[in-house]
Amino acid sequence: MPFIILLTFFLGACNKDEVKSEIYSGRDLSIIVIGDIPEVREENITFTQKSLEDIAGDVKKTSNEFDAVFITPAHFSEADDDIYVETYQGLTIPTFFIESLKRHLPFVNENLTYETALEIEDETSYATGYLNGGREQNKTDVWRYGLHNDVKNEVNIKDVYTRMFKTISDQVHK
Repeated sequence: MPFIILLTFFLGACNKDEVKSEIYSGRDLSIIVIGDIPEVREENITFTQKSLEDIAGDVKKTSNEFDAVFITPAHFSEADDDIYVETYQGLTIPTFFIESLKRHLPFVNENLTYETALEIEDETSYATGYLNGGREQNKTDVWRYGLHNDVKNEVNIKDVYTRMFKTISDQVHK
């Protein structure tokens, strides 16, 4: 009887809606956040809040001093302004649009706003990363990060950030 109770407890404790993943343990990363700083598991990540104007003011300096840019939904209506298209295309570090139902498209294309862009019907990504130029000239890299079993919870969100950190570490050309 104790065995059955113990087995039931362990089976009940297993949650199929949460993924177990390793924490990013690569080199320290420095990331700009336009919006609220996310809660992550890693301690080797430094977040700095800045404005889009700060980034656009000196794209080369931003690319040299930081490893990536995160833009949160509260700033999408500003981030989709045509004046920033050149900024995203000029950065040599990836830009991640967190919880964009329209991926990176309204941000990197002129005359397209987040409000007017079509929602992508099968979009299940929690975040989309964009890097113009990527590893090869005339190439654009785009990454999509979905939640485990499409379940939005703290564990799965933190897993997405871990995977993003791994991508950032792989992409930085310093």
